[in-house]
Amino acid sequence: MPLVLWDIDHTLIDTRGVGRELSAAAFERATGCPMREQAKIDGITERVIFRETAKLHGLATNPADFQRFAEALTDEHLNHLGDLRERGHALPGAAAILNALDAQEVRQTVVTGNIRPVAELKLQVFGLDSPIQWDVGAYGEEHDNRAELVRLSLQRACTPSTNAVLVGDTPADIEGAHTNGVRVIAIASGHSDEATLKAAGAEIVLPDLRNTELLLKLVRDDI
Repeated sequence: MPLVLWDIDHTLIDTRGVGRELSAAAFERATGCPMREQAKIDGITERVIFRETAKLHGLATNPADFQRFAEALTDEHLNHLGDLRERGHALPGAAAILNALDAQEVRQTVVTGNIRPVAELKLQVFGLDSPIQWDVGAYGEEHDNRAELVRLSLQRACTPSTNAVLVGDTPADIEGAHTNGVRVIAIASGHSDEATLKAAGAEIVLPDLRNTELLLKLVRDDI
């Protein structure tokens, strides 16, 4: 059975703006500066988002600053789980495919720009966490580059790239997977449409996660 590497935001869940609000609160706590604007976030790791957002505010940061931000971001999520649950949602089909893969003993983890504590909280709040093998995932505090996160996850899982499939919603997911020789199932449930994801080189592009039977076959490469 393959190893499935899941992206989180706009692939499995949508925070519907709560994530940005919590990032803004954490940014101000870490830097003392209100967040007036945020750097590009789609497909980008949290470390890069923090650094580039700080630059937009004329701030130079170091690893200690990011550590303060990461701790504040975790704290903000813990304190606002109710808001996340009320305003955000699991995307259609997410729970069904995670559970169906788990029932077939397919290994699943996450490769995400989120820091690990926030990744865990985001999936826990929507009941999507139990099938995930967290220790073999890779997270946004670990590296700037998404391709490196894919490599880290494969290494931790002791899985060859030919036996893995990444499911994500951005061209950065596709690039990170292909850099490591990993097959991609792209989901056009985020800000990138099907044409954009196809142009980025995704082998397969689906509109969403609703077709559980098809996704099972695609993960197993039965088609």
